[in-house]
Amino acid sequence: MRNYLYIIPVLLIVMLTLGCTQQAPTQEVKIGVVASMTGPTSSTGKDIWQSAMTAADEINAQGGVFVKSFNAKVPIRLIQGDDESTREGGQKAVTKLMTEDKVDLLVGGFSSAVVSAHQSIVAEYKVPYIITGASTPTITRRPDINTSYMFHHCPTTDDYGEQTILFVDQVVRPAINQRFSYPSDRPLRLALIYQDSPYGKGVQSAVNQTITNMNLNMEVVGEQTFKMGESDFRTALTAIKAASPDVVYPVTFLNEQIALLTQARRDVGLNAIFLSVECNDDPDYYRGLGRLGEYSIQESRFSPYTAPKGPLMNATQNFKNNFKAKWGGFPGMMGASTYEGIYIASAAIEKAGTTDHDAVKAALSDIKIPQIIEVMGNSTIQFSPDFRESDFALYMEQLIWDPAANELRPKIVWPDSVKETEFILPDWFTPGSKG
Repeated sequence: MRNYLYIIPVLLIVMLTLGCTQQAPTQEVKIGVVASMTGPTSSTGKDIWQSAMTAADEINAQGGVFVKSFNAKVPIRLIQGDDESTREGGQKAVTKLMTEDKVDLLVGGFSSAVVSAHQSIVAEYKVPYIITGASTPTITRRPDINTSYMFHHCPTTDDYGEQTILFVDQVVRPAINQRFSYPSDRPLRLALIYQDSPYGKGVQSAVNQTITNMNLNMEVVGEQTFKMGESDFRTALTAIKAASPDVVYPVTFLNEQIALLTQARRDVGLNAIFLSVECNDDPDYYRGLGRLGEYSIQESRFSPYTAPKGPLMNATQNFKNNFKAKWGGFPGMMGASTYEGIYIASAAIEKAGTTDHDAVKAALSDIKIPQIIEVMGNSTIQFSPDFRESDFALYMEQLIWDPAANELRPKIVWPDSVKETEFILPDWFTPGSKG
């Protein structure tokens, strides 16, 4: 008995000692960043991740996020989820972020096809997801799953498809008619070459609907599709050339657009005006395209090399400066929306006062914060009550060769409220047939 009485106090001392050495759980906000760090869209994925890190570092430098339930400001910790530029990779990444890393929110997502494939998993675990890419409008409108935890901080294909076509109708068509003395009622000849994905099909649908619904004097003379990640477009471009377009609208990702436009001008001799979707407004695009991209058109809402005049110019420049100091380069458009996504997540958690998923979802539904670095409708970031979509102000740029930089640089040419210079119809432009 005496031996047992001796052992009990010893055990108590050991247990108390072990208890004292155990650390309390770390208080932090964990945000999973869904980005294509590998695969054909890794250039954009790198931009997304680096921009998210820039935002988190800025917030943490100010003490972090105030969480009422913790009664303290706590740091943001970002956890990377590489979707590998594939549907399967995205499913694997978000599953790990939610089940193993136990993130409080998800931010990011680029490809519509990849995001669409993992939405059902997010719906199952009910983790708030601020989607800063994946521009197909079906992202938050699909009826087959519960998308109520998903918030779309990205213009949809409906938005930029419509705005791009309005620019072509209002600016490019009159310039062609004037140069070649065509009658004012000559229809503009437009060709589409688009990714065979929800993203590509979304723009294709938006273009045709805009022309029809607004009764625009424009004719779609050719349509070609390609698989995501393709690198040789010459067969499709040859068919497009045979259709004799004035303007070609490729719906591509960055690496696809560089190859497509280079092959069109250099190999196929297609001297039309080329358009580009906003996700290509990235330093890698300007660096990779070279002189063959001069005078092409870029739809945008954030550019590494220009900004609309107005109240956000200083904030936009500060973001670019901070990004360059940290990473040694310039951010792209996809990075900009993800940078904002981290700030939106921070504001939602502060509003909710907790990291509880349902409370954060409710806070995102009602959030109204001032625009950050991109111009928003009513100068406010908020999500529509029906499909939880934010409202961006879009503009069009023309790419001009800059001898000092030895690269292309964008100049805003539309709308008139923010334009820097006039649209230029280049001397080498060859119009389609008169129709």
